[in-house]
Amino acid sequence: MQEAIARHVRDGDVVVIEGFTHLISFAAGHEIIRQRRRDLTLCRLTPDLIYDQMIAAGCAKKLVFSWAGNPGVGSLHAFRRAVEDGTLELEEYSHFGMVARFSAGAARLPFWSLRDYAGTDLPRVNPRIKSVTCPYTGEALATVPALNPDVTIVHAQRADAQGNSQIWGLLGVQKEAAFASQRVIVVVEELVDEGVIRADPNRTVIPAAIVSAVVVEPWGAHPSYAQGYYDRDNDFYVAWEAISREGRSLQQYLEEFVFGVRDRADYMRKQPMLAGALKARAQFCAGVNYGF
Repeated sequence: MQEAIARHVRDGDVVVIEGFTHLISFAAGHEIIRQRRRDLTLCRLTPDLIYDQMIAAGCAKKLVFSWAGNPGVGSLHAFRRAVEDGTLELEEYSHFGMVARFSAGAARLPFWSLRDYAGTDLPRVNPRIKSVTCPYTGEALATVPALNPDVTIVHAQRADAQGNSQIWGLLGVQKEAAFASQRVIVVVEELVDEGVIRADPNRTVIPAAIVSAVVVEPWGAHPSYAQGYYDRDNDFYVAWEAISREGRSLQQYLEEFVFGVRDRADYMRKQPMLAGALKARAQFCAGVNYGF
């Protein structure tokens, strides 16, 4: 992970760490914080805890998004403080507006048209949302510009050494974000032989041709989840409300669990629920054979 971030994530980059509650690469976000990257434009449909941490650590100058919060719990307090202090620039879209931006970027089109934003104030506060007249019907359509990140980081269940990456479960827009990006880092729970990938090709969401680096990082999505490997750590999301509410307690968290660890394995040794999670995973693996 250290090598992948050092090589592919640079100050001033447009960075995407996608994942719709599922397969969010917290491990990559923590390494970006440890390497003290600055002036990043962070993009994602639903920035949650990892972007809150990166904002608190001073990594971000701008957030491009469609919704921000701690899912099922409340606000992102570092995000809110940065907005109120005027230190974080915002560029807001609807969910489908962000999907459309990634889709245009993946297709190498300059923009994407959509029936959206009618009756909303978003075009007023976001001048990048424009409109065109359909040449076939004369209808006025909203448009959003293509989003082509410098680097997209995707967490996946498994990949081979060439970077053919397989994901199952809730997908979000990982595929579109990866295809839209200049560089792609895939973080996986396990590295498997090429034969395993070829035997189950429908799971291959991201092909080797667009992958810049593969990082094997078990538990790299914690506290989000990796279907078939571990569940979402809901207690962590609830705890984050209190941790992040004050800048001092959030900085203490970063010092202990991000700057204070060498790598992801060290981080996981500090998690109070790790023993139970490892036991549950061992029981799952011993009792169920899905042919993974």
